[in-house]
Amino acid sequence: MTRFISLPGIGGSGPDHWQTHWEQQDSRITRFVPTHWDTPDLDDWCAALERAVMADAEPPVLVAHSLACLLVAHWAARSRRPVRAALLVSVPDPAAACFPVEARSFAGAPDARLPFPAVMVASSNDPFATLDYARARSAAWGARLVEAGALGHINGKSGLGAWPEGHALLMQIAARGVAAPA
Repeated sequence: MTRFISLPGIGGSGPDHWQTHWEQQDSRITRFVPTHWDTPDLDDWCAALERAVMADAEPPVLVAHSLACLLVAHWAARSRRPVRAALLVSVPDPAAACFPVEARSFAGAPDARLPFPAVMVASSNDPFATLDYARARSAAWGARLVEAGALGHINGKSGLGAWPEGHALLMQIAARGVAAPA
């Protein structure tokens, strides 16, 4: 049975966020638990992700949003733990003016190709990253890019609720074990 690790961004995902909806709807999706959601520390978050991956008997699928997408790249460069695939939603640009200062340890994400299949979802009006940045990041990481249209930061404020389109994409990734087409 495929397991999923939910990786929210800074602040965690609130009650209106699609990650929270998915976790409530599917017992196979569990949230990783860093020490602090509001003052993220890269080393702490990497250790929390390592623990979460180690807890699964089979390689899990990572479901990352925002800052956690940068976490996945940093963690992948440090860990040798196997992962089945990753869904990376709304990768933020650390050089963007609105990038949270408290998350600066996540800047400088590796440009290396991820050692597992990945699908990246980007919005055309994300305040934290341009589509050009998403295209460059997906190319560097070897991730398939899905341009989802104007969905803001694809978070609770976007009004997506359980975001069924994203969940369908996740299920395609899990079923195939590879980056699924859009």
